[in-house]
Amino acid sequence: MIVICEECGKKYRIDPAKIKGRAASFTCRACNHLIVVSKPEAAVAESAGPSNAPRARPSLESVTTTIEDGPATDGSDAPALPAVEDTASRGRRRTGGLGLRTKMLLLFLLIPMVLMAGAGLLYLWQLQTTTDLLTGESTKIVERLAEEKIADISSAVAMQCKLFLLSHPELEKEDFSQDTGFKSIAVQKVGLTGYTALYQLPGSDNVWRTWAHINPKIIAIDMSTLQGPLGNNFPGFWRIFAGVKGGRKSQGYYTWQDEDGTFREKFMVCTPIAGTRFVIAATTYLDEFTGPVKMMKAAAKALTDRAKLITVAILGVTLLLVGLVVSIYGHRLTGKIKSLTEVADRISVGELGMEIEADAKDEIGELAEAIARMQDSIRLSIERLRRRR
Repeated sequence: MIVICEECGKKYRIDPAKIKGRAASFTCRACNHLIVVSKPEAAVAESAGPSNAPRARPSLESVTTTIEDGPATDGSDAPALPAVEDTASRGRRRTGGLGLRTKMLLLFLLIPMVLMAGAGLLYLWQLQTTTDLLTGESTKIVERLAEEKIADISSAVAMQCKLFLLSHPELEKEDFSQDTGFKSIAVQKVGLTGYTALYQLPGSDNVWRTWAHINPKIIAIDMSTLQGPLGNNFPGFWRIFAGVKGGRKSQGYYTWQDEDGTFREKFMVCTPIAGTRFVIAATTYLDEFTGPVKMMKAAAKALTDRAKLITVAILGVTLLLVGLVVSIYGHRLTGKIKSLTEVADRISVGELGMEIEADAKDEIGELAEAIARMQDSIRLSIERLRRRR
């Protein structure tokens, strides 16, 4: 509320809540006149506690901080009494919502960061999925082509052996590995290290024997004796080797022991020679065909991993730069707004002598200029009121 000295007309702003009891007194700093201030009835009723009588609410004039006439006071004019409000210590109203800086961080940093991180993860997932799909399908295609090629070689060699045997009926099976012409047909190269071989279906003795092979130690032996060196890998080999009963073609994968003692996976196709009891087996290591694809797969994986690292690095640097820009700009912007808010708050309580910096060329600068014009207008209005008095 506004209290006016009866002697000199000096005005003071008094907070009724700070009046202890029903009245308070202080001395006017202009003329030393003793001023007695009574607490409004509404404030007295509210401080006294609940009452059955209706409370009278203060009028607008009793609570406003606007000085309508008379000289305005600054902080130096306020008496040092508890009942007098120090205008310099007047606090501005605080809101319970989020601050502008927090909103800027949420809108321009957190949300874009989440979106960019999600887009980056989606891109990396798509890249990995595409790479796995291409390399996986390429490997399957090459394996299928290799299997078909081995099967074609087995069928072609079986047909060549049939024609040779028909043209040389006198050739005995014991001489197959000795006859260079027949052996060059029955034993051919498959892939890099693979080969074809000729073996015979079992007779009355139920023994499977090989009559043309790249390894002379296998000629005419009981093939079931390979169970010893192959061990647990023998059943896979034997299933394919003996799967030609009934004149049907047999093919599949099995594990074979190399001369250095290592075991590797092979693919074998066994094709019966029509009209005979002989079978052509074409076998080779399938990785001789799929090796280049596996190398390509490894190279693609390395490139994918490198792309992941680069993408993550770019994403991290981008987010860091965005965070720094938003933080710095938000700090500067909110600092200017806080400064102008402080200026407007001090103007609202009568402090009109401060300097307002309006050096910005944006909307903040326009706001500062508007506040400066408002300050000048209030100062001129007060001066006109003083001259009238």
